[in-house]
Amino acid sequence: MTSVSNGQPSIIRTERGLMIAGTRITLYDVMDYLKAEYPSKLICEKLGLNHEQVNLALAYIKAHSAEMEAEYQDFLQNGEEIRQYWQEKNRERFATIAAMPNKVGQEALRAKLQSWKERIASLS
Repeated sequence: MTSVSNGQPSIIRTERGLMIAGTRITLYDVMDYLKAEYPSKLICEKLGLNHEQVNLALAYIKAHSAEMEAEYQDFLQNGEEIRQYWQEKNRERFATIAAMPNKVGQEALRAKLQSWKERIASLS
C-alpha cells in the first residue's frame, strides 16, 4: 500500500476497498474503465482525477495485478448480489409503478424516452 507523504497522491485501504487518497474513487472504478479500454486521459476526465492520481492508480494495479484482479472480481460479484437483493426487495413496488396510468400531457415525453430506449437497445 502506498502511504501519504508530502501531499502526494496515494492508495489507501478503506471499508470500501482500495481508494485514491483524498477522493471517493476506488481502484475498482479505475479498473472498470481499464476493462473498457479507456485511455488514461479519458479516465482522468470521467473520474475527475488529475494525471498523477490516475498514473498512481494504474501503476498500483499493474504492480499488484493478480491481487487486484481477484479483488475486482469479488467487488463485481458483491455488486451483483446487492443489485439482485434490491431488485427482489422492490419487485412489488416496480410492478405497482409499471401498472400506474400515464400522466396526461406526457405523451411526447414518453415517446421520446421510448425512442431513446430503442436506440440504446439497438446499440447493444
